[in-house]
Amino acid sequence: MTEGAGHRDGELPDDLTTAEAGMWQAFRNGSVYDLSSGDALVDDPHGGHPWGPERTVRARVVCWLLLDGPPALAGRVSSLQLVGVRISDTMDLAGGTVVPYVELRRCRFEREVLLPETRFTTVRLVDCAVPRLEAARLHTEGDLHLPRSRFPGGIRLTDAQIGTDLLLNQAIVHRDRSGRSIAADGMTVGQDLQAEMLESHGEVSLRSAQVGVSLSLRGARLLNPYTRHALNAPQLTVERTLYLTPAGLGSPLLRGTTPAQGTRIQHFECEGGVRLDDGRFGDALDLEHARFTFTDDQELSLRRVQTPELRFLGERPARGRVVLSGARVVNLMDRADSWPGPGRLHMGGFAYENLVPRGPFPLAKRLRWVGAATAEYHPEPYERLAAVLRAGGEDEDAREVLLAKHRRRRESLPVAAKLVGYAQDWTVAYGYRPGRAAVWMAVLWAAGSLAFARADPPPLKSGEHPDWNPALFALDLLLPVIDLGQAGSWQLHGGWQWLSTALVLLGWVLATTVAAGATRLLRRS
Repeated sequence: MTEGAGHRDGELPDDLTTAEAGMWQAFRNGSVYDLSSGDALVDDPHGGHPWGPERTVRARVVCWLLLDGPPALAGRVSSLQLVGVRISDTMDLAGGTVVPYVELRRCRFEREVLLPETRFTTVRLVDCAVPRLEAARLHTEGDLHLPRSRFPGGIRLTDAQIGTDLLLNQAIVHRDRSGRSIAADGMTVGQDLQAEMLESHGEVSLRSAQVGVSLSLRGARLLNPYTRHALNAPQLTVERTLYLTPAGLGSPLLRGTTPAQGTRIQHFECEGGVRLDDGRFGDALDLEHARFTFTDDQELSLRRVQTPELRFLGERPARGRVVLSGARVVNLMDRADSWPGPGRLHMGGFAYENLVPRGPFPLAKRLRWVGAATAEYHPEPYERLAAVLRAGGEDEDAREVLLAKHRRRRESLPVAAKLVGYAQDWTVAYGYRPGRAAVWMAVLWAAGSLAFARADPPPLKSGEHPDWNPALFALDLLLPVIDLGQAGSWQLHGGWQWLSTALVLLGWVLATTVAAGATRLLRRS
């Protein structure tokens, strides 16, 4: 019988092998076709033990069943459910429409699987060995499950549309000829994308991808020492949360829960740069306990990211940069020991509304955090921090931040301006501690009064002068604008003249710094 003849009546084609004939009947019955031997070592699809013809079916027969298979037996629903089967040759379903349910477990593909522009309801390749999965513009109404499978030549899901969930849990994927392990630019996932404990050797590319619920990379290991990025996902949209967090070992999938105390966990680890520029995360971007290993020219790039909550709780990277320029978050949850040091943190235009520190994060460390982000003086990070502190009712801390801003600015000024700045700092702390002016005024007044008590200056005009009063004379010198009638009535010589000049100059310095501080206070109010 020629290929295709009679199959619509359920008759077996003549050229099928024994293994293929059994698969044919199981397909019509909608039952699982299991060719496993029962020996775990032999049945390992990723091992080196050969599987003979008794476990081998041709890829073209599999495609025949899926694209134009025989009718189901009465009262049954046809489906392809294979366990422990070796599929020879290239499985090519490009452009086809597959109606039956497809689930292959612990199967071994000898060559790549071609699914570009193929339409499925649901397809599951669980714990399979697949040289490469080529599935650009794949469309599924339901799930695409690839957990625990291995792909030595990578996965391509560019512009794929997954109706519900995409599962890559514990999959192992190696780089293709372009350096990508998973190429999924423009992919759309209707619900969750789970890649927990994924092991990737190459670049995971999710540029402009969209995930309808959450994207979980809990416990994943992204390794790409070859090129710039291990995770390249600019303009990624996740409606809820992106998890770059630990996963529990030996336990069911976490799905957002915290591992029980004593559970062994596997951290999210990334060797290579991470690019999430212009990302949108509806609930949060979670980096708790994340570990990043960068070279000097690699970075965790979160430029212009928008999310209600950024959980920056990972381990401090030893090298590379963290860039938050233009990012906008509502709650910034962080730890003092998660941030990199000076020169490796960039926060120009980073906007946040609330600080939620995890653990101790005193103001002195917070100021060093801002200083680390500004290699050259820039007022914006200081003003942003002060505004957030003031909004939280911490007015004293806000004043300390603004004082630190002026001190940082002073470092970039010329010598003369620096001297004026030091004077303003020592006297009234740039107007943020105006009480100091009264103290200095009292000290200078007392010192001047004691000094002038020993002086006996002659009057400028005989008979037209008040009584000599050292205390009023010193106060008249210190108070600019106000005339108490003493300073202009007496004639000083020598050292007394120098002392009076010094008090006049100090009085003006105190007055101008107080006026400047008052102006800033009025502006803020």
